[in-house]
Amino acid sequence: MRALVFSAPEQAEVRDTARPAPGPGEALIRSRVVGVCHSDLELLAGRYIIPIGYPIIPGHEWAGEVVETGPGVTGLTPGDPVVGECVVGPGGRDHFGFSVSGAAAEYFTARSEWLHRLPPSMTFTQGALVEPFSVAYAAVRAGQVDPSDRVAVLGAGPIGLLAAMAAAGRNAAVTVIEPRADRRAKALALGASAALDPAAGDPAAGDLAEQARELTGGDRFDVVIESAGHPVAMAQALTIAGDHGRIVYVGIDVGRTVPAELGLIQARSLTIRGIVGSAGIWPRAIRFLASGVADPTPIVTARYPLDRAAQALKAAAPESGNIKVHIEAAP
Repeated sequence: MRALVFSAPEQAEVRDTARPAPGPGEALIRSRVVGVCHSDLELLAGRYIIPIGYPIIPGHEWAGEVVETGPGVTGLTPGDPVVGECVVGPGGRDHFGFSVSGAAAEYFTARSEWLHRLPPSMTFTQGALVEPFSVAYAAVRAGQVDPSDRVAVLGAGPIGLLAAMAAAGRNAAVTVIEPRADRRAKALALGASAALDPAAGDPAAGDLAEQARELTGGDRFDVVIESAGHPVAMAQALTIAGDHGRIVYVGIDVGRTVPAELGLIQARSLTIRGIVGSAGIWPRAIRFLASGVADPTPIVTARYPLDRAAQALKAAAPESGNIKVHIEAAP
């Protein structure tokens, strides 16, 4: 079979590999759609949040169909459309597509307990967006968003746009804060009620903090979801949250620092949470998407066949302008 293989840091190629066979408790899956995530680019660069080794097949945002099941598998039959969780193993010690080879291949195996069947109403493209949507949905749930809330989402990358969509699906008033005009426009198209350029405010008045005050009549935001993973945005989250506000950090940055007004945590009685991944929430996220309240497919801005997966990685680089790139297997 053909597979995208990271053979070493900065070395990616599509090559022939042995087709796997399902072992006890496993399913053999035919890949249909695989998303490229910023974390995949981190893996290719030779760094990730848990130990990794090479060679490795990436691909943790995916949808496919069951081809065969191994001994002991129940509840799955050939032809079932499925998606799978990526934080797996005892205590979440393994990450599918990182420490365990993933879905960027014609066929791959996964343990049955990692898998969820897709409802008939959902496409494979939507299925490949369940993983990032589940992270965004987990952030919205962590922020306890309801229709009374004014929600700010910092960053309009895939997670930020999906968080805005999920919060809007809960009938909250959502403002997306993003420096790129095209992504602000995309946020408005996906359900945000307002979009701000963080650099457009009056420097003497505090820039973004003043814009937040003006937009909310002086109250600032009830919920702030930081999805940019940039230290400046992480610090700004404190300044735009109102009294008794809830801040959820879902964007990831490790090692960089920036000054922050930590005194605001106490002065405004802020509640702060940080989340990683979305374990335990996949069935809810799938039901949310299957309800038709929100369709995440507009964030997909480029598609490549598996044989051009190396080009797909380049198209997913931040400077490319794409939001979400998908690798599609032959139908």
